[in-house]
Amino acid sequence: MAEVRLLGAVQLRSKDGPLDLGPPKQRAVFAALVVDAGRPVAVDTLVARVWDDPPPAEARNALYAHIMRIRRLLARVAEADGVALRLDRRPGGYVFDIDRDRVDLHRFHRLVERARDRGHDDGRRAELLREALELWRGAPVADLPGPWFARLRETWRQHRVDAVIAWARAETRLGNHEAVVGRLRDVAVDHPLVEPLAAATMRALHAAGRGAEALEHYAAVRQRLVDQLGTDPGPELQRAHQAILRGDSRPEAGPDTARRPDGRVPRQLPAPPQMFTGRTRELAELERLHDASTVVISAIDGMAGVGKSALAVHAGHRLAGRYPDGQLFIDLHGHTPGTAPREPGEALDQLLRALGVPGTQIPSGVAERAGLYRTRLADRRMLVLLDNAATEAQVAPLLPGAPGCLVLITSRHRLAGLDRTGTLSLDTLPTSDGVALFTRSVGTDRLADEPSELLAELVELCGRLPLAIRIAAARLRSHRTWDVSHLVARLRDRQHRLGELEAGQRSVTAALDLSYRHLAPPQRHAYRLLGLHPGVDIDPHAVAALLGSTVADAGRTLDRLLEAHLLQEPVPGRYRFHDLTRAHAAHTAADGPAPPAADAALTRLLDHYRHTALLAMDVAYPSEREYRPRLPPADPPGSRLTTPAAAWEWLDAELPNLLAAATYAHAHDRPEHVLHLSAILHRHLRTRGRYRDAETLHHQALTAARGTGRPADELAALNGLGHIYRQQGRYAEAADHFGRALRTGRETGHRAAELAALNGLGQIYRRQGRYDEAGDHCRQALEIARAIGDRPGELDALNGLARVHWVQGRYAEAADHFGRALRIARATGNRPGELDALNGLGQIHRVQGRHAEAATYFQQALPAARVTGNQVGELTALTGLGHIYGRQGRQEQAAAHYRQLLALARRNDDRNFEFEARQGLGRLRHAAGDSDGAIAHHRRALALAGELGQPADQARAHDGLAHAYHSLDQPVRAREHWRVALDVLTGLGLHRTDDEETTIAAIRVHLGALDRPGTPNG
Repeated sequence: MAEVRLLGAVQLRSKDGPLDLGPPKQRAVFAALVVDAGRPVAVDTLVARVWDDPPPAEARNALYAHIMRIRRLLARVAEADGVALRLDRRPGGYVFDIDRDRVDLHRFHRLVERARDRGHDDGRRAELLREALELWRGAPVADLPGPWFARLRETWRQHRVDAVIAWARAETRLGNHEAVVGRLRDVAVDHPLVEPLAAATMRALHAAGRGAEALEHYAAVRQRLVDQLGTDPGPELQRAHQAILRGDSRPEAGPDTARRPDGRVPRQLPAPPQMFTGRTRELAELERLHDASTVVISAIDGMAGVGKSALAVHAGHRLAGRYPDGQLFIDLHGHTPGTAPREPGEALDQLLRALGVPGTQIPSGVAERAGLYRTRLADRRMLVLLDNAATEAQVAPLLPGAPGCLVLITSRHRLAGLDRTGTLSLDTLPTSDGVALFTRSVGTDRLADEPSELLAELVELCGRLPLAIRIAAARLRSHRTWDVSHLVARLRDRQHRLGELEAGQRSVTAALDLSYRHLAPPQRHAYRLLGLHPGVDIDPHAVAALLGSTVADAGRTLDRLLEAHLLQEPVPGRYRFHDLTRAHAAHTAADGPAPPAADAALTRLLDHYRHTALLAMDVAYPSEREYRPRLPPADPPGSRLTTPAAAWEWLDAELPNLLAAATYAHAHDRPEHVLHLSAILHRHLRTRGRYRDAETLHHQALTAARGTGRPADELAALNGLGHIYRQQGRYAEAADHFGRALRTGRETGHRAAELAALNGLGQIYRRQGRYDEAGDHCRQALEIARAIGDRPGELDALNGLARVHWVQGRYAEAADHFGRALRIARATGNRPGELDALNGLGQIHRVQGRHAEAATYFQQALPAARVTGNQVGELTALTGLGHIYGRQGRQEQAAAHYRQLLALARRNDDRNFEFEARQGLGRLRHAAGDSDGAIAHHRRALALAGELGQPADQARAHDGLAHAYHSLDQPVRAREHWRVALDVLTGLGLHRTDDEETTIAAIRVHLGALDRPGTPNG
């Protein structure tokens, strides 16, 4: 009969015996699914269970292969044994569909739970526990490595020890002392410090008339505790010892024996939450809370609706068996609509009554009630769940004083002030668990045909918040004509999303309103102002500007909002809203400060961003300081940004907020902020390859400039857009903007703007093969730069002129200009200019075949570019090194550099460098004998060169295609591409590089061979 065994080595058995489950990773995938038999397990969860952290790149593909083979095994067993045994893909993950009684682990847990039924006598209880324990064949999942399986083994071993102790107590009460002693001693070999196990052994020995041995056993265990843990025995072991000394041979009370005066054990936990989903890691952490020598307290905190109470109740039911003296539950109403938080005295009255204390015996004072409560809990093993706590002061009197109890506390606030308390902060659900929760809430049949991507988007729109997911599910259930796409479309509307997340008496807005109303007035004010913030996250300095406070006061306010789970801190010192909390804060802000106060707060914030951005840019790019606007001193000064590394780090972290601030300023008629941020951030955006962001920002600045009537503002925006378009290969647009800047600069006498436009046009003409015009513009720029003392402009002109000389074959002049540019860059601390010159010198040496010298320059440029985040410099160095390594026959290194180049170029939407990567990879594929792969790369390169309008590059791509087709014995196609390449290169009438001359000569040789009589035509 088909069955699965985990309590020992992992096995899948059919009526014919065990089947081969395959290699270790496949066995691990099988076991990871069986543990959650009947429930969906997400792909990410499976990968995390089976592979190390971080998992290898191929983990997902390997997982799918293992699942396919496991399915084939299950089909064989199902067919042979005639049982339902399937592994299905459902919303939320993979589900191992099997009768759980066919899995030894799940059968063990079911038998143990049945044994706890108070309706059973000791004989039946012992029989059930004996059957459960006989399922164990050794260490569980013994043949599977990895931290997740190690944690499972430890948890399941503890469950087995608990079952052995329960069995021993029942057998001892039945008088089967000798059988108990032998088994307990065997188990104690592996668990020598488990005190309940030692106590059960002592009671069995004493009941068997072996009191001296019982006392010797106590002495041995006590010595081990002292030697290994530095502690004395706990209350349970001491009670057993005292009973033996008194000669008390009465058996220990069973789990169904009352300790209350009225004979009932309190079991107050609410019913387990329906459709509880996920939280595997958190449950495992709570299940490890087991220490009889102290009071174990865990405070579960999290934002409204994240599932704190559900987790605590679910965990409480799973842990209840460890606490046979009962479970107490009380709702402290910390955040209950229309109800004040429960006073400690009132809570103690309810708890004492639950413990069987008559109302007439409950004292009136809180301290006296707390003392009686601790006395009643002394020497008992109870689980206490304090739900929905408001503050530490409310909870502190409700904590037991003696060892042996577990206290679970839930709160929207972090209760950091409680001593001896472990904390568990709940985050929102992973997307896969959110999909599983939604699916279980709606029903699998209703969602059978819904795309998994749409379900995942719905969960993300709900912020992965369990409350929101359940409400969305209720909305779908109550509208039979809706499908998921309709609900998703409604939730995509940010402005009305919170309104969509309401069902009956439940709503996300109401839950967040409660958290908001529990804030002190200054924190409410801060929450409302933070709702105005246009960016994605915020640091204490920006908060101080927004609030008009000191940074220290802002930090304390952020801490209070963080403790209330109205803010998140994803990395130290940076704060953000959860998506739904952001919507709530924005809605609350609309009802908050009067417009003038809100406007003043936003002005302070925008001023802070432009002042600090200016400071950071002056530190990170000091050589271009004169190009940026000068502002009045900031208050307070951003003195923390004193090194280039700190400035780059701040700029990168704040860039999304700076761009959002500019967009806000543009939309709300604040032109000065837009213009300043555009001029301040231009270099950093170019260096980082953020072309799309730069284009948006400079367009906003151009619109703002037209309203100021100041030519300098318009010139800065025009030149900024020209540079960004040029970098993307959008030469017509770039030339238009540079041309307008050149004309306006000359008309208005703005020579620095004229210089920038000439430099930009020079580089465009060079790319387009208009070398004489390019050189002329660069020389004009150089003259102006020297005339007005503009060192950065001079450096750009020298680098530009050097590149023109290079393509004209004037290598000595090019090297001289690059060398002069390098000296200026190093003298003025101009890191972008230095990288440009280093890469230029590398390119000059490369085209002359001096590969070793070229590599030296590129190898200097590449790490410098990466350290400073200069992605243009990095792209250039990668191109040069890829070419050199390819020429040197170092194919793997060349391919690695070209792949990095391709990824970075595509991420930055830089078509020039994508062209270089495609050409390089095409050459390497051709050299490796993969002509089809080469053709694919060269075709893409040809398309890019066409889009860019760069004929010389089109010729290079045609040449690559011709070589590939020639290798495939397709001479007609090869001839076509070589003829086009030759026509282009010879028709340009240019001074050509050595590479181009060599290419022309080689093409003529190839064409001559193909055109000889007798050559096939394909």
